Order: sequence, then structure tokens, then C-alpha cells
Amino acid sequence: MPEHTSDELMESEEQYKLLDASGHPEISVEHLPFPAPTMGSDSINKSEERRGDKIAAYSALGSILIFVCITWFTVLTNNPTSMGWFPAHPLLLSLGIGCFTYGILTLQPTAHPKTKSAGLQRHQKAMLVFGFPCIALGILAVEIHKFELGYGHFATWHGIFGFLSVGWLLGQLILGGGSVWYGGAAFGGGTKAKMLWKYHRLSGYVLFSLLLITAHLGGAWSAWVTSHSHPVVRFVGYTVAPLVAILAIYARVRTSKMKFF
Repeated sequence: MPEHTSDELMESEEQYKLLDASGHPEISVEHLPFPAPTMGSDSINKSEERRGDKIAAYSALGSILIFVCITWFTVLTNNPTSMGWFPAHPLLLSLGIGCFTYGILTLQPTAHPKTKSAGLQRHQKAMLVFGFPCIALGILAVEIHKFELGYGHFATWHGIFGFLSVGWLLGQLILGGGSVWYGGAAFGGGTKAKMLWKYHRLSGYVLFSLLLITAHLGGAWSAWVTSHSHPVVRFVGYTVAPLVAILAIYARVRTSKMKFF
């Protein structure tokens, strides 16, 4: 049987169920935006990881854990019950970013049908079941806080970047879900939907950086955090940790999956 390169892989006949918007299995691997190998393909036995991928994954998870822990420690040790709705904002937003980090890592890299299917299920759960609700509730909390105190919007770079991040996130959810749910019917299905996946992937990496830049602006420079935490703690939690997380995630990117030209 002739050997095939990864670029010449045929679609697998075996079906692997994925989650649709309601959490029910509706999508087969035929509708995934990446090829699936058949018997005799080199990629069946090919390792999914490159040298350094595990180190990058541990670095991303470790740095995000530091970011989340410092945020929760800072908030919970400064009388959070006296601040109304505000404490829920950093607590939930940091947790949501942590879920997004796991959701990205679990889908990169995957090269085999079963791991692609399982990875996409974990990705959707991390993003839609945990990450997005945390982000939405965290934003709702700060909006209520601002309304009660009569604070305006877009008064800081943190607020401006936060607004851009939320808008980008909504577009990212529509693009990602529409390209895989129900065979990508929202975007014409088949090849048309699959072609959009690379844009969803690229957009997600940009959004991840945008979210962490927003977190940096809020954690390292906001008046409340600077008056309730040590400078070294802020530097580690909101400058070093986000930077390491971004670099680690980018180190695991497969540019071959995002060919635009």
C-alpha cells in the first residue's frame, strides 16, 4: 500500500461524534476542519508532539496557574465582602482565561482522528461550558458595580481593551461554532466551512494575547490592585506570567495548519 504524506491524507470513514451547541453528539469527523488519516498513512504512527511541546504546555499551564492564584489571593485577602460586586470581576475573569488556556492546549497539537475528536470535545467544553460563562458573569459583575457607583466606561486602557476583547470573543464563538456544528451549515457546509477554521484558529491566538494584555493592564496598573498588592507580586502575576503563557502557547502553534497563501 503506498505511503502518503500528511498533506495527502484522505478522509476517514470511521465516525467520531462531537458536541454540537446543545451538548449532543451531532458532528462527524467528516465535518472537521482538518484531514483524518486512513490505514497505511504515516501519520497514524507519527507522534503528535514536537520537541519542546511538553515544556511549552507545562509553562503555559504553570504561568496561568500563577496568574489565577495571585489574582484570587489578592482579592480574597483584601476584605472582598466590602467591595460589592467588584470582586467577582477579577475572580471570574481570571478563571475564564484559565479555562481558555486549557481549551487551546487540549486542541494543539492533535494529528489522529480519535485525538482530534476528543480534543475538540474538551476544547468546546472548556470554552463554552466553563470559560465563556465565567467571562460573561465577570463582565456582568463589573457592569453592575459601575452602575451602582455611577462610574463611566472606557476611562482606562484596561476598559478599552476589555471592550475590544469581549467583541472579539463573541465573533470568535460564532466563527468557531458555525464552522463545525451541524457540518458547518451556517457557513455553507463542507469545504466552505472547513476553510474558515484556519481563520478561527488564527483569530483565537490573537484573542488570547488580547485577553492577557487586558489582564496585564488591569492587574499591573489599576488603582485598586496597585494599592492592595506588592509590586513584585504584581510584576510576576500580571507581567511575567501572561508573557510566558503567550510565548508558550505560540511555541506550540502549527503554522502548517494556517496556510493563507
